[in-house]
Amino acid sequence: MGNIKVTPVVSPGRYLMSGNEACALGAVTAGCRFFAGYPITPASDIMTSVIKYFAEVDGKFIQMEDEIGSMAALIGGSWGGIKSMTATSGPGLSLMLENIGLAIMTETPCVVVDVQRSGPSTGQATKVSQGDVLQSRWGTHGIHNNIVLAAHSVQSAFEQTIKAFNISEQYRVPVILLLDETVSHARETLDIAQEYEAFNRENKGETPPFGGRLVPDMPKFGDGKKLMITGSTHDENGIRKTADNDAHEKLVNRLNDKIEKNSSKIEDWDEYMMNDAEYLFISFGISARSTLSSVKALREEGIKAGLMTLNTIWPFPYKTIKALSLKVKDIFVPELNMGQIAGEVKKISKCPVYGINKINSEPLYPSEIIREFRSVI
Repeated sequence: MGNIKVTPVVSPGRYLMSGNEACALGAVTAGCRFFAGYPITPASDIMTSVIKYFAEVDGKFIQMEDEIGSMAALIGGSWGGIKSMTATSGPGLSLMLENIGLAIMTETPCVVVDVQRSGPSTGQATKVSQGDVLQSRWGTHGIHNNIVLAAHSVQSAFEQTIKAFNISEQYRVPVILLLDETVSHARETLDIAQEYEAFNRENKGETPPFGGRLVPDMPKFGDGKKLMITGSTHDENGIRKTADNDAHEKLVNRLNDKIEKNSSKIEDWDEYMMNDAEYLFISFGISARSTLSSVKALREEGIKAGLMTLNTIWPFPYKTIKALSLKVKDIFVPELNMGQIAGEVKKISKCPVYGINKINSEPLYPSEIIREFRSVI
């Protein structure tokens, strides 16, 4: 079906919402009609907010026995032809990773929202962290590509959730959306327009369900197709080919290529004061908010600082950052971990890269970012 216009379930206007509430509204606006989940702090109010909106659109909710079952139900809902979503936090994401791998292998569109909190293990359930960046990309085993988005505000949580569904449907992939405890529980204004663009999966019957082109058509159960869906190596019709090395190579290459060859369309970021920047800051999530305040303060002092806020984490914009590194003196990466994004920047940067890290379960404050900047400069 491709792109269509959709109207939100609330009237256009300005609202006061939390990031979690905005995420739920974005999901329903994008066409989500099935949610399978298990309560976990600080993501539970995404689930309860979705339930509220589902009452208006005849959506279906099921509370599963755990996060493993939630992800499995998500895959089933999507193959039933319904846009499907779940929300969790770090410990739950760890449990979902096996079935996220199944969703990758079976090319099942769905959205997984991860509200990051302090870890490892159960850590601090009510405290902020940004420690799931690498897990979101590499957590499931095998040779695979992931699409991971991030939100830095309530408005962004709404818009990025819609985008997550659109990308998921367009490329037939699970998409992970990273929030964090502070963005999720912050209450800010949210501006709602009259309509939004949504993408519905193609189902023209022009290709086999697992081949024929880079992103095949996706039938659903009940369409009359003899669907065979397996996490094992399979051919274009879903028939298991576990002893066929050529079939495996062909399948895995296509699964990776449909993201890699479209990475320039998927990658997304916001730029602030970067035209003449001599010092580049790269950040995401709640840390990008503090970094923007820092950059504005430095500009007032005559220091030419600029900010790149990552809306897409994976695919990572390596080429763009490499080009920028040739134009600036230094790059600084504020994040609430021990350098997960900074490590990616260092791989390709042509100038020095400095991580500004904090792991005491509090947000980075502008004063801390500026202090770390001055200690280098």
